Amino acid sequence: MQLLSRHWPRIAVTLIPLVFALMHASGILRIGVLQRLDDIIYDARLRATMPGSIDERIVIIDFDEKSLAEFGWPWGRNKHAALVNELFERQKVALVGFDVVFAEADESSGLKRLRQLAQGELKDQPGFQDKLNQLQGSLDYDTVFAKAIEGRPVVLGYYFTSDRDGRVNGSLPAPAMDRAVLQGRPIKFTSWNGYGANLDLLAKAAPMGGFFNSITEGDGVVRSIPLLAEYKGQYYESLSLAMFRVLVGLPKVEPGFPPEKFLTRSYQGLESILLRQGSKTLAIPVDDRVATLVPFRGHGGVGGGSFRYISAADVLSKRIAPGLLKDKIILIGTTAPGLLDLRVTPVGETYPGVETHANVISGFLDGKVFVKPDYAVGFEVVILVLAGLTLAFALPMLSAPKAVAASAAVVAALVGLNFWLYSSYGLVLPLASALVMALTAFALNMSYGYFVESKSKRELANLFGTYVPPELVDEMVKDPDSYSMKATTKELTVMFCDMRGFTQMSETMEPTQLQVLLNSVFSRLTDLIRSNRGTIDKYMGDCVMAFWGAPVDTPDHASLAVKTALEMANAVRKLNEEHRTKGLPEIGIGIGLNTGTMCVGDMGSDIRRSYTVIGDSVNLGSRLEGLSKTYGVDIVVSESTRKLANDFVWQELDKVRVKGRDNAVAIFWPLAPVGRIDEGNAAELKAWALALKAYRMQDWEQCDVQLLNLQRLNAKKYLYQLYTERVASMRLLPFDPGWDGATNFQSK
Repeated sequence: MQLLSRHWPRIAVTLIPLVFALMHASGILRIGVLQRLDDIIYDARLRATMPGSIDERIVIIDFDEKSLAEFGWPWGRNKHAALVNELFERQKVALVGFDVVFAEADESSGLKRLRQLAQGELKDQPGFQDKLNQLQGSLDYDTVFAKAIEGRPVVLGYYFTSDRDGRVNGSLPAPAMDRAVLQGRPIKFTSWNGYGANLDLLAKAAPMGGFFNSITEGDGVVRSIPLLAEYKGQYYESLSLAMFRVLVGLPKVEPGFPPEKFLTRSYQGLESILLRQGSKTLAIPVDDRVATLVPFRGHGGVGGGSFRYISAADVLSKRIAPGLLKDKIILIGTTAPGLLDLRVTPVGETYPGVETHANVISGFLDGKVFVKPDYAVGFEVVILVLAGLTLAFALPMLSAPKAVAASAAVVAALVGLNFWLYSSYGLVLPLASALVMALTAFALNMSYGYFVESKSKRELANLFGTYVPPELVDEMVKDPDSYSMKATTKELTVMFCDMRGFTQMSETMEPTQLQVLLNSVFSRLTDLIRSNRGTIDKYMGDCVMAFWGAPVDTPDHASLAVKTALEMANAVRKLNEEHRTKGLPEIGIGIGLNTGTMCVGDMGSDIRRSYTVIGDSVNLGSRLEGLSKTYGVDIVVSESTRKLANDFVWQELDKVRVKGRDNAVAIFWPLAPVGRIDEGNAAELKAWALALKAYRMQDWEQCDVQLLNLQRLNAKKYLYQLYTERVASMRLLPFDPGWDGATNFQSK
């Protein structure tokens, strides 16, 4: 909840694309570019997954340029009859479907004119009427064609129209489905008010028929065809569905309603078309327009590699070997540009209309039907909510690289799920809104992070950059709202480090030399402080002040401060070795460390302020630094710091009562990390503990013995000489039962 409260503005910004995407998905605000992008995604996916192989089961007899050049156009029905006879008698085909409509009577034989002559000018011509009666059967091309298709598996094509007058022509086949079976459900069938169908004579000879209309989308591309269409309350089937039904034994067409256990009873959609024959039922999924997407196999046309094309002229002229087309499914149509049956599709801009039906029939035979289901809207909403909320709550809490990875993972999951449902189940589901939402959410999130949150981070870095190590600044900018210059009270460890011999050096060195030397020393010491997560408070002449535990919480602040002090003392020793080789004066340092409650924050005047610590614990740290010279050590640490830094070996120096404090404080000298003390030093510490115990008990004889032993072990240590002098002077005083063993210091 803390994370949410801290990042809610960024979460809200990231949710903006989700809101617009949901409005688009639900239809409240249709965004045309998203629909267009969905079409582009579908088209690209379709082209990428097309089999690109030829379906040998279906052959297209093509009224191509060759057929028009050889036999002209339009062909007389006698030629169509001869074509049909050739296909069934000599080629033994299984089924013929016409992507052509025969709406007007064929008068190309001249029979009508001969009849007029027989009743007029040549009425009295002997034998003319008899000859006419003999020729009439062969000259009535419509009858000839009707006889050729009668009783054979032939499906005639026709088309529906929508115009102001609702004109009709020809005779429609029987409807495939009656309104009554829909149980009053308002299904959104494609509906027309007119049609152009075949002559009644032909419709009776071949009662199976199907419309060859397709659905042209808003971008002018044909992607689907309706399987059933409504005309005056009756429902008619497409050419491809009619041909497929003939192939599988003319099953009954019924509506397929969604099962109530998955959808509510109020749902009025149609899930599929059912082809029922006895105990067998085949379900063909449809979308909300009772249409199916065309499962294009290739780029279309004679060279498309999806279906075999044979010129109608070659068939009519018997240039095709007998039986070559045995048991084939035949579609008769045209690719000639002048006959205007070329369409724009996702796989080609001049795609033969007849091949769209061939693709659908091929898909039916393979059980490969792609459809955008009615529940696509619900699916889109669910996916948007899941992906949008994931990004909205995850991105604000991640670094830029992780946010990129998370967004890429969400996009990959969206694309992968969508493609899996398409390839495995033939479901064409929306993807554009989710992709655009995810990418926009990422862009807005990163923009907000850069222009809004990064501003506060940069301000934070500017505020603390001169005090705090870069590593701590990096931690702070991850959550800038948790840090400020506002004063607060907390337990910290403070360090005062003073350079010894600075005054003497300033008297003997040029100012520029002194500046270079001082900068060199401070740079080394500062690097050590910052590398151990310390915060530089200020430089005061030849003294540097630092603290640990703020602005970033550091639980081990005492140990880090002691570790830094030891490293600083060692660095000064190495620096003095360099100075000796260069003839420069040696320097010394005194360090005081204290842990306690301090006030930390931005303090100062309206003219100048700094991030600093104040309080009694800070003053004690300063006093301890001053005592380092008194005890001849480079580091003096209070008892409070020693208790928290238990991973070091300590030598207690004394109990002191400094100016401004009534209570005595034990002070210590850190020797080294635990485990780095040799046996000699360990023995020395034991002897020192006995000496210090005797000292505080005012047992001067025993103390002298221990101090003598210590001076033999380490004659150079000033601490033992100091206590030897103290014992010598305190022998002169009487035993004091009220003495607490502390040394009083009245100066700073």
